[in-house]
Amino acid sequence: MDNSDNTVSTCYWRHLDNDHVVCTLCPRECELRDGKRGVCYVRMAQGGEIVLTSYGRSSGFCIDPIEKKPLHHFLPGTPVLSFGTAGCNLTCAFCQNWDISKSRHMETLSASASPEQLAKMAEQTGSRSVAFTYNDPVIFMEYAIDVAAACHARDIKTIAVTAGYINPEPRREFFAAMDAANVDLKGFSESFYHKICGGHLAPVLDTLRYLKHETPVWFEITTLLIPGENDSVAELEAMCQWIADELGPDVPLHFTAFHPDFHMLDKPPTPLTTLLQARKIAKAHGLNYVYVGNVHDVADGSTWCPSCGKLLIERDYYRLGKWALHDGHCQHCGTQIPGVFENQPGTWGPRRLPVEIK
Repeated sequence: MDNSDNTVSTCYWRHLDNDHVVCTLCPRECELRDGKRGVCYVRMAQGGEIVLTSYGRSSGFCIDPIEKKPLHHFLPGTPVLSFGTAGCNLTCAFCQNWDISKSRHMETLSASASPEQLAKMAEQTGSRSVAFTYNDPVIFMEYAIDVAAACHARDIKTIAVTAGYINPEPRREFFAAMDAANVDLKGFSESFYHKICGGHLAPVLDTLRYLKHETPVWFEITTLLIPGENDSVAELEAMCQWIADELGPDVPLHFTAFHPDFHMLDKPPTPLTTLLQARKIAKAHGLNYVYVGNVHDVADGSTWCPSCGKLLIERDYYRLGKWALHDGHCQHCGTQIPGVFENQPGTWGPRRLPVEIK
């Protein structure tokens, strides 16, 4: 594939009789005439096909704690080289990374790196994994897949932080390249997805089922709770019941606090009481690993054994404290804890370190 000009051909599109091209990457299926871009901004009709216009370009690179993704059951305490591009295939009014995901300026992509350069940087910095994050990696999947191949050649894991809004065929190819994922389940009503996110709920639920039942990818779920929008008891009850029935009790679920941003400056921040109520509902539905985030709550951000109730991994924001796991089992009662663990946690802590790749 020729990526000398940061543009590469893609596989997921079809022609229409009117000389338009349909991008079939995600459920939006944007119909485009030559030279026009899809809602995601980075995929464009060119020469009768769809091309990715941001291959090898990024809004910047940073080493984060793995817990920031958030992933609590995947190599805790380790550093992860993180980057995103520009654009998004959803139009969430509350986007917390809107300066990147809503950008319509290629100047946003001021950094560049080949897949091999990224893998080499991850290795040199001691990063155990590379995360495709800040905006949704499904829209730059060709670049992400090539980076994943270079990382795997160096025994470095790959992580997708995604809304899971992708069609079945590209979904298989995309997640085959991933070791872990955090899927943003934005709410649990079609009206919320349609009105607030410009999408639909069903494809996201399909992605979650696919990850659970058809892949070895370790995944966790995050729901940002927005006051008055997706935080009703009825909606939370329905969501937690669906997770328990369709995915089982051991998929970690993160309830995180909203802060006013982008087009939702009129909404108040999420009260801690709302997060704790959501956690209580999830636990009542039998979910074993439920966390609160974007707030300071050590107890409810830590991991507890579902069998004996003892503390397993203590978390103070992104800093780890007490550790009571051995070979992925509770040291107190021997219960196996689902996830990807080592005998000792990483020591990266809460640092966030921007890096430049040359």
